[in-house]
Amino acid sequence: MKKILFIVTEDWYFVSHRLHIAIDAISKGYSISLLTRISKHKELIERSGVEVIEWNINRSGANIFSEIRTIYSTFLAIKQSNPDIVHAVALKPLIYSAIFTRYSKVHNVFALGGLGFIFSSESLRAKVLKPIIIKTLKIIFKNTKNRLILQNLDDKNFFIENKIIKNDKVFLIRGSGVNTSEYYPDIKPKSSNVVILPARMLWNKGVSEFIFCAKKFKKNKIPVRFCLVGGPDIHNPESISVKELEQWNKEGIIEWWGEQKNMPEVYSKASIVCFPSYREGLPKSLLEAASCALPIVAFDVPGCREIVKDGFNGFLSPFKEIDSLYIALSKLIEDSELSKKMGLNGRDMVLSEFSQEIISSQTISVWEELV
Repeated sequence: MKKILFIVTEDWYFVSHRLHIAIDAISKGYSISLLTRISKHKELIERSGVEVIEWNINRSGANIFSEIRTIYSTFLAIKQSNPDIVHAVALKPLIYSAIFTRYSKVHNVFALGGLGFIFSSESLRAKVLKPIIIKTLKIIFKNTKNRLILQNLDDKNFFIENKIIKNDKVFLIRGSGVNTSEYYPDIKPKSSNVVILPARMLWNKGVSEFIFCAKKFKKNKIPVRFCLVGGPDIHNPESISVKELEQWNKEGIIEWWGEQKNMPEVYSKASIVCFPSYREGLPKSLLEAASCALPIVAFDVPGCREIVKDGFNGFLSPFKEIDSLYIALSKLIEDSELSKKMGLNGRDMVLSEFSQEIISSQTISVWEELV
């Protein structure tokens, strides 16, 4: 029996993005363990047949002593589970697991959902860290036992063009898949136009651009509800404060719904998804929206352009051109038949390219290539 150790920073993220892969792998004879920070999903994960190892990790990495404890606990987990493959998701798990498997027989599959804050931010911190991270990744991927999974072609090209990894060691798997039985179209007519932005409340998710459109519709007296769906992420430098979100809500500019557990119900209330993110790996929220037959408006950026085909299942606006974003939303709001047609196109695309079953099969194929 082959053993896989997942290393994922948050248990909720494993449940939403990787649990279905683990369940499929167990049914195929794999033994699955998970190293993660536990919040409230341990029992659910264990009931699925996955061994859970608690990981004391601080994603912000501000305390050196905390980082040392995290590194040591990573070493202990790898030693304890003795896996054939470590499947580490995100940058910090990637680096930590690479340290302790460099001289072992363990193979690594590293998965990056996107290039994240360090590669997308213009802050001084990001500019300082970026060349250091690139150099570190080049060293890691000199190891012939390591493989990399990326979610969009832009990120893959970046890694190859910067000579971080060789082409035959990187795999393109587009997203983490969506449960098309759970996320399905709601055919009930909507009583009003509701535009939602489902994401963590981060500036680089395009929240300020979303607010701009909301204000412009309000100014033009067009009856549209703009709703932010998601909570802040205190570990991310781009996080928006609760105070600011509550102020917008109080002023009536938008509605802030906060973090929602039942996302299919949220999508059933929406007419359009507006997702003006600055850069993505391949956003699961857009897969879910498309699976629910909702048209999508987004910026033409990595990750989003993998899901939104301009004029087919939504509109892509040039990056940071907020007037173009507003015009695209107006077209969908004014033409309900166009909106419906684009939504159904998105549903068909998800069924043929992005279902959980497809993504799980592609991921397990990477493991099988190694072992």
